[in-house]
Parts: sequence; C-alpha cells; structure tokens
Amino acid sequence: MKLAPQSIPYRALQRVLGIVILLFFLASANEWGVLVGGAVALALVLVSVGYEVAYYRRFEYELTEDTLDISSGVISRREREIPYRRIQNVDISRSVIQRAIGVAAVDLETAGGSSTEGSIRFVTPEEATRLQREVQRRKSAASTSADTDENGDPVGPTEEDLFAISPRELALVGALSFDGRLIGLLAFLGSGSFPVLSGFLPDASAAVLTAFAIVAVGVLFLASWVIGAGLAFSNYYGFRLSRAGDELRYERGLFRRYSGSIPTEKVQTLTVSDNPAKRLLGYASLSIETAGYAPGQGGDYGSQAAVPIASTDRVYELAREVESFGDPEFNRPPKRIRWRYVFRYTMVLGVLAGIAFAVDWYVTPDLPWYAVLALLVAVPPAAHLKWKHRGYWLGEDHLLTRNGFWSREVKAVPYYRIQNVIDSRTVFQRRWNVATIVADTAGTGSLVGSDAAAIDFDTEEAIALRDELRARLGDALADRRARRTAFEWFEGNIGSDEPADAIGDESSDEEPVEDDAGVEPAPDDADGDESTTGEPQDDPVDDLPDDGVVRPDFSTTTRDYSQPAERIDTGEYAVDQFPSDTDVAHRPQENSGDESATDDSEPEDPSGDASSEASDDESGR
Repeated sequence: MKLAPQSIPYRALQRVLGIVILLFFLASANEWGVLVGGAVALALVLVSVGYEVAYYRRFEYELTEDTLDISSGVISRREREIPYRRIQNVDISRSVIQRAIGVAAVDLETAGGSSTEGSIRFVTPEEATRLQREVQRRKSAASTSADTDENGDPVGPTEEDLFAISPRELALVGALSFDGRLIGLLAFLGSGSFPVLSGFLPDASAAVLTAFAIVAVGVLFLASWVIGAGLAFSNYYGFRLSRAGDELRYERGLFRRYSGSIPTEKVQTLTVSDNPAKRLLGYASLSIETAGYAPGQGGDYGSQAAVPIASTDRVYELAREVESFGDPEFNRPPKRIRWRYVFRYTMVLGVLAGIAFAVDWYVTPDLPWYAVLALLVAVPPAAHLKWKHRGYWLGEDHLLTRNGFWSREVKAVPYYRIQNVIDSRTVFQRRWNVATIVADTAGTGSLVGSDAAAIDFDTEEAIALRDELRARLGDALADRRARRTAFEWFEGNIGSDEPADAIGDESSDEEPVEDDAGVEPAPDDADGDESTTGEPQDDPVDDLPDDGVVRPDFSTTTRDYSQPAERIDTGEYAVDQFPSDTDVAHRPQENSGDESATDDSEPEDPSGDASSEASDDESGR
C-alpha cells in the first residue's frame, strides 16, 4: 500500500519552507536582490519535490498475518516488521492544513518505547482510520473469534461511548487551566535585563517601583491564565472517549485533531487529579499512564488524559471502568509529622526574608523586607492541609495513594503492575523516624518521580506496608502466571468443537509418576502378577513385531510429518500444536506370526494405553 499522492507537495514544502523564508530575508537585505534568492529557493523546491517523489515511490506498508511491515528510504533503505501484539497505540493526527488537503499522519507506538516506532506520513483520512481499526482488530485477542459481515470480512468489537465533553465542561477546562511556563520568560523580558524592554521601565522612587512590580506580576499571572485557557480549549475541543473491546479510544483537538487508543492491558497507573478550585466545584480529571509514549501530549510521556474534566463521581466511575477498585479509606501519616511541615515552611520563609533583607541592604533601601514574615500565620494551616491530603489504602487488587493539596493526585496501581517496592528515608526523615514507600511501575512516570508513594509514615508501619506490598505482588503474579499457563493441547483444526481422535484402545486411570531420581517406576499389572524385582516378564507381548521395532500409526492423526510443526502464536508464547512426534498410536503388524520378546527389550505397558505413553513423553520433555 502506498501513501497519499497529495503528500508529495506537502512534504516537499514542509521540508524547505524554513530555508525559503530565510533566503527571502537574506536576499532583501543584500545587493544581489530577490531574483537570485528566488532562483535558489525555486531550485531547492524542485530538488525537494524530486526527492519526495522518489520517497513516495519507495515507501510501502503491508498488513501481513502477524506483523505490520514498513519499507522506506531513498538512499538508505529501512525495513521494519512490527508485530501486532507489540503495538500499543495507533494514533492519528491532522493539523488544519492537513485537513484542508485531505491527509493524516499515523504513528505507531510500542510498549516501553520512548519515541515513535513507526510513522506513516501521509495517507488519506479514510485509509488512516481503516489502518488504525485493522491493527487494533488484529492485535486483539478476541479477533480470532470475531463475527463476520455479509461479505465474510471480520467485524471489530462494538464501540461504546463512555464520555463526551460538554460546552460547559470545556469552558471549565479553560477557566481552571493555568500555564506558568511563560511566566519566567515574560518576567525576564520585563526585568530590565533585556535591552529592548529596559527603556520602558520608569525612573521613579522605590514605592512606585514596588507598585509597578505588583502590577507587572498581576499582568504576568493574567497572561499565563489566558494562555493556559487557550491551550486547554484547543487541546480538548470535541473530546470523546469510548470503549471498543479491550481498548479505550479518544478523539480531541481543535487546530490539530488527534485520534488514538489506550489499551487497557497496558495500563500502569490511573491518576485522579484536582485542585482547590475543582474540588470547590465538584470536578476532577482522570489520566492514564501506560508503558509507552503518548504522542501529542507534550512532555507527559506515557500519560494520556482519559477525562480532561468531569464531576468527581463520574471520574471515579470511569476509572473503575478501567480498573475495578473499591471505595478507598485512606490511612494518614502520624499527626506529629505536621510539626515537620511547620519547620520546613518556616525555614523557607526565613530564607526568603533573608534574601529580601539583603536586597534592601545592598540594592534598594526602604524595601519592606519583613513583609514576607507575615506569611508565618499561614504556616500551621498549610502544614495541616498537607498532612490531611496524604495517605494510602490497600484494596483487594490495588494500591491507592493520595498526595498534594494545591494539585492533589490519587493514584491507583494494580499489584501485578508493581515492578519494585522502594523503601526510602532521607536524613530528615530518619530524625523523625518516618519513611516513604514507593510503588515503582513500568510507566515512564517513574523517571520523573511521579510514582504512587506513601510519604512520611512511621518506620514500623512503612516496613509492614513494604512487606505487604511485596507479598501481594508475589500473589498477584503467581495468580496471573497460573491463568496464563492454563492451556490445552489441540489436535486438528483450532477452534473446532470436535474432540481429538482417541489414540489408543484403552485409557488408563492414572498417569505414571516419576520418583525423585527422575526414573519412572514400572507399572503394576492389573492382576497383580507382575514381578517388582525389575526382571522381564515371562509372557511374551502379543503385539510386539518380529523385528522388535515399534512403528507408529500415522493414520490416527491429521498432521503432515513432512512439514515443520505448526505453531500457535498466543501473543505471550508460542506452542506446538502437536507436542510430540511420538504422540501417535502404535499399530502392530498384522499376521506377524509368532512373536517373542528378547531379553534386552523393555516390557510394554500392560494396560496398552497409548495416552499414558504420550504423558510419559511429555513428562520426559
């Protein structure tokens, strides 16, 4: 399959647009004029178009039975085979220009990847949607038993709408959003260090400068709020969340439209977040952390917003759609830890007051440096609120932690997703006899220290929590391994309800059991006449051939032994459809005459059960 033809001029202009604009400014500022610059720009555009035509002709992708194959490259060829079971997200993005010319970008993310594993730029929106749905269907475990339409084509899982943002909720997202990333830049531009804006600063007294600084800070916060509201509005415009089988699908974006999926089996952590304003209005947000990279999420690697804002009850209801946890009752840290927070905040205010005093002494006289100390009255309430909004809860299958007041986060982690349980104690924590327990997961949030953590608990309680988490982690992993390894051998067509043909005339009641040395004991005779001394039987075996060679009967199995063994790809492991070449019935030669057993031949199982022989072969393997 090929790319969209209209992607050729778009990619060509996208590649050289910056250089063309730079040449325009250089040409207008020099004597050689616009004509030479235009000629050079035209030559660059033609070269870029030629390269993109070659790229278009040599780019191919194909959906095979097990992998998505991508071949690309003009000078250096690159061929990739991405197994469906490793694909975590298939995301579609379309900017305003891309929507105008009718193309879309497709990005494929794999588990644990820090960047895009495969990119297809660009295809038509219809092809992008078809590719996304087809990959999701093929990598789904239920695809082998999916229904078919009237043409015999497989039909994907039914899509169920879970959440769609309303205009009121979208307005709240913008009103409650605040982007502080530009405050530092704006403060630098207006501080006087920037030469262009330094002339706008008034030359007045300290009181006027203080009033000007207060107004400037207010303007900075207002500008940051407006910018944050605009970004939130454009990011979550038309947000929609739905469930299709084992995946959550979302769509969002005003200027750049995103469409992607969140596989539930890759979920590492659920995070319900809020702030004082959201709590006052009864709203919260839900984000899902996976093991891969989330395109279009800025710096939030592996974290995808499942619900940007909704009522708190609705958010917890949607969270339980992904991971079914109960109603948490959080255990708080000891009350004495509030004094630690009081001392910490007091020390911070003391440092700020010292800095203000130094500025007043050396730079600007008559600066009210002591005004910072007025915040000491807010230290006890702040320490109490910090203590109040911390805690943990051990559910039946999940660990829940809660931290933060201004930006409170409740994290839910399944026990089987925990990679490591970390017991950490700083120098100050050791003085207070407290510790922090961190549940480390495979999500990339662990790289920035945003794992679920129970902070500032008594050392004895922290040790007990650490041991309990490790025990529950072991139990959860053992339970999942037991469920995964419980499979059945099939002979014949997979998915057929017909039982496999019997491989013997009789069935034994018990399977042979090996002793500790790995030697199988000789089976007892049904009549109790067989000797247990290890000597061969006196009675010859009736169905033993004259030459003493046991020949298998291939007529009882459908396997073609001239071909390699067929393997069943389950996504986690591959198993042989036929576990052994010897799992076939023994067919004695007819009219073989008188048969006799040699002294060095092994006695045959008196029960004549071939299925026991198969069990012996399995245990021997």
